[in-house]
Amino acid sequence: MSAEATDQAPFGRRRGLPRIDLRNIRRFSRAALLGPASRGRLPDAIEHVAKVHRAHHPGADLDVLRKAYVLAESSHRGQMRKSGEPYITHPLAVTLILAELGAETTTLTASLLHDTVEDTEVTLDQVGEEFGEEVRYLVDGVTKLEKVDYGAAAEPETFRKMLVATGNDVRVMSIKLADRLHNMRTLGVMRPEKQVRIAKVTRDVLIPLAERLGVQALKTELEDLVFAILHREEYAQTRELLQAHAGRPDPLAHAAEDVRGVLHEAGITAEVLVRPRHFVSVHRVGLKRGELTGTDLGRLLVLVSDDADCYAVLGELHTCFTPVISEFKDFIAVPKFNLYQSLHTAVAGRDGEVTEVLIRTHQMHRVAEAGVIALGNPYTPTEGADAPEGERADPTRPGWLSRLLDWQSATPDPHLFWTSLRDDLAQDREITVFRSDGGTLGLPAGASCVDAAYALYGEDAHSCIGARVNGRIATLSTVLRDGDTLQLLMAGDSRDAASHGPSPEWLDHARTPAARIAINRWLAAHPAPQPAQHESREPEAESAATLSGQDAQGSQASQGGETAVPAAGAVRPEAGIIVDRPGATVRLARCCTPVPPDPVTGFAVRGGAVTVHRERCPGVARMIAAGRTVVGVRWADEDDGDGGGDYRVTLFAEAFSRPHLLADLTEAIAAEGAEVVAAAVEPPREQRVRHTYTLQLPDASRLPTLMRAMRNVPGVYDVTREGRSVAAARS
Repeated sequence: MSAEATDQAPFGRRRGLPRIDLRNIRRFSRAALLGPASRGRLPDAIEHVAKVHRAHHPGADLDVLRKAYVLAESSHRGQMRKSGEPYITHPLAVTLILAELGAETTTLTASLLHDTVEDTEVTLDQVGEEFGEEVRYLVDGVTKLEKVDYGAAAEPETFRKMLVATGNDVRVMSIKLADRLHNMRTLGVMRPEKQVRIAKVTRDVLIPLAERLGVQALKTELEDLVFAILHREEYAQTRELLQAHAGRPDPLAHAAEDVRGVLHEAGITAEVLVRPRHFVSVHRVGLKRGELTGTDLGRLLVLVSDDADCYAVLGELHTCFTPVISEFKDFIAVPKFNLYQSLHTAVAGRDGEVTEVLIRTHQMHRVAEAGVIALGNPYTPTEGADAPEGERADPTRPGWLSRLLDWQSATPDPHLFWTSLRDDLAQDREITVFRSDGGTLGLPAGASCVDAAYALYGEDAHSCIGARVNGRIATLSTVLRDGDTLQLLMAGDSRDAASHGPSPEWLDHARTPAARIAINRWLAAHPAPQPAQHESREPEAESAATLSGQDAQGSQASQGGETAVPAAGAVRPEAGIIVDRPGATVRLARCCTPVPPDPVTGFAVRGGAVTVHRERCPGVARMIAAGRTVVGVRWADEDDGDGGGDYRVTLFAEAFSRPHLLADLTEAIAAEGAEVVAAAVEPPREQRVRHTYTLQLPDASRLPTLMRAMRNVPGVYDVTREGRSVAAARS
């Protein structure tokens, strides 16, 4: 945890954030140079830390902090930071940051010792013997891996080790975040290129982790420090803007007085504070709104005693001021995935200026600022806790962390892990999807049914053949929204599952690293036969996503995946076709699925095959334009001795949307002796829905009868073989 010092600090740091100033650093330096205090006496250097800690935890045992400081000071004695300060000032500063946020004694003890194993002769065994296994685990979790052993992979593997440790004890990441904050505060003595490198890692990995753990106090200051390094011009402009407004009357102060008056008259006890925006927040608001006013530079924070008072305050504000309804958000009834709870609203005051207001209880505010750190020791058993067997009682192992730990274990390559980690953390919002069994599933915003399948079933998701979203059949590419109800349709038995597997198109719909890694691994282990790969590049290859599955009524919609092709995907000879090229492999084009007596034409394609199209197929013109050789083909008759056989055809059923339509259509198809190879159902539009079926017919002459049977299904108003677009079909 090498730390570098500088006297520079960002302008406009928000009041109330934990911070070590230079006077404290110098005081720590003098105390460190004088050596530890006599036995039993609290060293001068940690008196301030102890005072802050006791404010949050009045009954805290300070003796263990004294022992930890004595060991840290003696171990680091003689080591200096690049600023010239004794190295012990760094662990002291990290510990004070955590103490300000309300961390409990074990975390503070580990933070004092967090660099001893990495930078001194102290061993983990010594830490464990002196301070116990919890402290040992925390120190081990934040200790870097040696570059001598890991080379360029040292940084990715260190973060992997740290994240795995965080999965068992979230306090590991709390210490790491405080450590990085102090290092970022004191980064000015480093070379510019190293500042940029450290700032980018902080931006891509540690700031998203701070957001996910709800530690807003650390996250916002880290954002400002990164902003000052990576966007110097924008930072300077924002600083000038804040300086220009600093000497003007603050409209938020007047708005706060008005709110206090309204709440006092209503008999609501509340604390109303002006909460300035930090640099990055001001910059973002400026990009969104253009020219900024005084009220855009901050928000009002209203703190009350209990949840009911939050809504009482909201009611008074919306009654006495003009509310901006579009700005209202209720994160109390529906907390964010990082523990955050608050009411957000905006009201127009007497002068017409709009003021944003945050309403929360004091406890909500502590959690909003400190996140998981505000929970104290989350691993202390809670009296009366009745957690389900196998589940943790604390909220410090959220869905995003569990997903991250799952996919990282399947990614041994450090570069792939590092890239996937950054991609995963770049997704800044999480949604909750309700499973059909009553449980819930947390997913990143923008996740599809493919992501849900792998999040829920892991490798078994390879056999997923479809989904229902909010009770309706949906393609696996469907993007899920917060609050959706999801039912995943899996292959019926192990034999069916073996014939299924993800197609390459699934990668286009997979947003989570877990899904992408699993799909790529399966595709690498099950390469498609070479002729099929060539053929898939031809114009007639289908691009529409398909869906197959078992309807609620029990009707089998058949095999599927993401494309309407057989799972094996191999080119095979087709019965009933005579080709003017002896020995050539024949394939009926899936874009038009010809059957007797359709007029047909053939084209030579790569792999020595001949693909057969209906003469009216749009693919014919594309094949000619591509320079494909025309091959004579015709349907066999009884005199040829090669008549009959199975024929594949694609039908489009246009219908009015209703329950059980899929079951009724597949039942009608089965009654005519046709086999459903694949089915695709498009989302309903204006109460109309379009079904696409790829069918295997034992006898082409039965096609007209089959189409009539499908038209007779209630709600179906047209069945065609024409390749019309969806828009044309619904016009």
